Amino acid sequence: MSERTIALVTGANKGIGYEIAAGLGALGWSVGVGARDEGRRQTAVEKLRAAGVDAFGVPLDVTDDASVATAAALFEQRAGRLDVLVNNAGVIGGRPQEPTTVDPETVRTAVETNVIGVIRVTNAMLPLLRRSPSPRIVNMSSAVGSLTRQTGPAAELATGPLSAAYAPSKTFLNAVTIQYAKELRGTNILINAGCPGYTATDLNGFRGVRTPEQGAAIAIRLATLPDDGPTGGFFEDAGVVPW
Repeated sequence: MSERTIALVTGANKGIGYEIAAGLGALGWSVGVGARDEGRRQTAVEKLRAAGVDAFGVPLDVTDDASVATAAALFEQRAGRLDVLVNNAGVIGGRPQEPTTVDPETVRTAVETNVIGVIRVTNAMLPLLRRSPSPRIVNMSSAVGSLTRQTGPAAELATGPLSAAYAPSKTFLNAVTIQYAKELRGTNILINAGCPGYTATDLNGFRGVRTPEQGAAIAIRLATLPDDGPTGGFFEDAGVVPW
C-alpha cells in the first residue's frame, strides 16, 4: 500500500484541473489524472511527469456508472485508499441559456455532469476515502451559483449573463455539498466547495481574467486543510463566498 498521499482530480487533462493536479503533485503527492479523452489524458500525464509529478492516468467519464466503478477499482488496486478527491469536471451545457428559450436538454446536460457526476464519483470513492487518515473532498463550484451575488446590486458584473443551466447547476452543487457535510459530520472527511474565479479556460472561450494556475489555488488550499479545518463551506481566494 502506498504511503504517499494519493489524489484524484476529475477533468484534469487541461485548464484548472490540470493545474490542480500539477499543484498537488508539486507537494509530492501521487495524482490520478481523471479524463475521458485518452489522448489528452496521456498528454497531460506525460507533461506532469516531465515536471516531476508522480502522475498516472485514470480513464473517467463522470456521467457513466461503469467508468466511475472502474476508476474506483483502479485506486483500490493501486493504493487501497484515496486521500483527496477533487471533483473538477464540468460543462456549460450548451447555449442559449436564457430561461425563456433554453432547451431542457441543455439544463439536463449541465446537471448530469456538474451535479450528478459529482455525486456518482463521490459515492464510488467514499469507501476508499474512509480509509484515509485525513480525507478531503473538494467540489469545484463557481460564484455564479451564489444566490446572494445573483440577486445583489451589480449582479451581472458579479455573476455573468443569464444562465438557466450552468449557474443553477452550481447552486445545486453547493446545496449537495452542504448535504454531504451534514451526513459526514462526525467523521474525519472534510468536504467543501471552491470557486476558482473568472479564469481563462475553454469553458468560457478564454475570456477570463485569471490564469488556470490562479484558478487552481483554492482547490489546493481546500485539499490540504488541517484536520480541524472547515467543512460544508463555500470559499474563494478572498474568503467565504455567500450562498
